[in-house]
Amino acid sequence: MAAISTGNHPKALWPGVQAWWGRQYRQYPELYPGMFEVISGSDKSYEEDVEVTGFGLAPSKSQGGGISYDSESQGETTRYTHGAYALGYIVTHEELSDNLYPVVSKRRTTALAFSMRQTIETVAANVFNRATNSSYTFGDSKEMLATDHPTSSGDQSNELATAADLSEASLEDIVIQIRKAKNDRGLRIMLNPRRLVLPPDLEFEAHRILKSVQQNDSANNAINALRSSGAVPDGITINPFLTDTDQWFVKTDCPNSQKFIWRERPRIMQDNDFGTMNALTATYARFAVGSTDWRGVYGSPGA
Repeated sequence: MAAISTGNHPKALWPGVQAWWGRQYRQYPELYPGMFEVISGSDKSYEEDVEVTGFGLAPSKSQGGGISYDSESQGETTRYTHGAYALGYIVTHEELSDNLYPVVSKRRTTALAFSMRQTIETVAANVFNRATNSSYTFGDSKEMLATDHPTSSGDQSNELATAADLSEASLEDIVIQIRKAKNDRGLRIMLNPRRLVLPPDLEFEAHRILKSVQQNDSANNAINALRSSGAVPDGITINPFLTDTDQWFVKTDCPNSQKFIWRERPRIMQDNDFGTMNALTATYARFAVGSTDWRGVYGSPGA
């Protein structure tokens, strides 16, 4: 990559520029913590989550009869392998010396940090963007949203059986499905919906569904049961890094679900090249992101 030289900003060599624009946009607050359990302190090249299957139901015991004994086993394993991400730029000594506008140079580091933030959000959101893509699988060898997650008690689902756009009816169906969740051995577990995770395209429809006092698409004055019951207590997370305009998700309170694990948080590094007198600046981060227990998210790819 060529260094940034006086030729990159010829106007910076002359007085009269009132403003340099294009790098001062506001950026979103961190969005990925609303979709993932964020874990710090990893000190290895990868981390693994291993499932333990637990026990089944206790069978009836006849008088004088023997006790039935069950066994547990190791289930699926999910590996989080840390990926490294880095970007930098080089500036010639002459450009730094002759540039009449220090603000141009000072904002480069801010722009570099902005690029890394965008990278982190993009990589994290892609776990959801690829939720129904069979080329991207996790510990059970299934995509994150699937109707056939294999378990010891048969296939289980965290996806609507019939794909549907976000609506009051489809959201109610997902909430019911969450309430009926089971563990690997087929025992009922208490799982609750927490928040909707959506692309910007579904923001207003989601507000109508969750916040209307009456049913938003009916004239019969029936109550909005989703609102009155507080079915989705943490509300709505809008993520502009989600790319499918009609795919929607409901995050649950399932532990060990979707995880973002930090190995090295972003940092800015600077140095000088003695041979050329050029200035070098770079940013670097290392992390892993993925899904352990698919019960942490339910949803639909849309109709």
